[in-house]
Amino acid sequence: MKLSIVVICWNDLKVISDCLGSIVNGTHSIEYEILVSDNGSTDGSVEFIRQNYPMVRVIENHANLGFAKGNNAGIQASTGEYVLILNPDTIIHDGALDMWMEFADRHPEAGAFGCRVLNPDGSYQVSGRPFPTNWREGIAALYLRPLAYLSDVFISDAYTGWKGDTERSIDWQCGCCVMFRGELLKGMGGFDEQFFYHFEETDLCLRVWKAGYPIVYAPAVTIIHLGSQSVGRFPIKFEIEKHRNRFRYFYKHYGARGARRCRQVLLTWLGIRWLGYTMKAMFTPTDAIEKRLEMYRVCLQWNKRIDPVCFVKSGKEPDLITTNLTQSA
Repeated sequence: MKLSIVVICWNDLKVISDCLGSIVNGTHSIEYEILVSDNGSTDGSVEFIRQNYPMVRVIENHANLGFAKGNNAGIQASTGEYVLILNPDTIIHDGALDMWMEFADRHPEAGAFGCRVLNPDGSYQVSGRPFPTNWREGIAALYLRPLAYLSDVFISDAYTGWKGDTERSIDWQCGCCVMFRGELLKGMGGFDEQFFYHFEETDLCLRVWKAGYPIVYAPAVTIIHLGSQSVGRFPIKFEIEKHRNRFRYFYKHYGARGARRCRQVLLTWLGIRWLGYTMKAMFTPTDAIEKRLEMYRVCLQWNKRIDPVCFVKSGKEPDLITTNLTQSA
């Protein structure tokens, strides 16, 4: 088998048909398999897939295992030389996977591969990024990204001036569509399952680099990413989960000192944005701005009261989170 395509699913009935259809109708010259790892969907997704795409292997996890553990279930069942991790809210351009296989075969030195991701309106969606560090996150928090035009020292959370239109090595590729060599991926044990949502692909890509393999970006391979449907339903819940995994990532790769500095950067990031949106709400109050302000308020309270090292080691976090998340969801 040349390519295994692992698609994670959690109540994604509205989008997964277009995703699977784009693969089946737009892939012409390679041997591939599709594995849908379902995280306990209750919206009829599994039944729909089995009825309309009988060639797809459905792995039923019977619970929401999260991105990392859910994808690992698909990775373990895969047989391909390459394994593509794909979100259900994506649409593959015609011939993209055929081109990607040719590209990957021309780069035997690489362990993983990125591609060009577009928004539904055709605009560029940043997918290949530099690895996060507290220095880089601090630059982004303070809105100092333009300084990177003067020096690479100031590169933060994106490659300044690069719009994904040229081939290059990248630090990491967004998990909505990232491909790995199957043997390497399985040898590393797939995703680290301590990450439930966010930073799991960043961590995995860093481990690929540490294993001695670069990650190469293929600009001619294009997909459309609609944007996460599940996250949109529970914005505060998933925002807090991002913070949890950020601490896990920084503790894993930069130790206790890195995790504590990460908290300081987060408080700066959130405080500046809370202040900015508070001023904006004074002049142009909207429901969307009020919801964003509520998200920043909850996240600020949570980060002010948490000890990131204690959290990573024991799971202990502020009690306020349960109430706020229940109300916000």
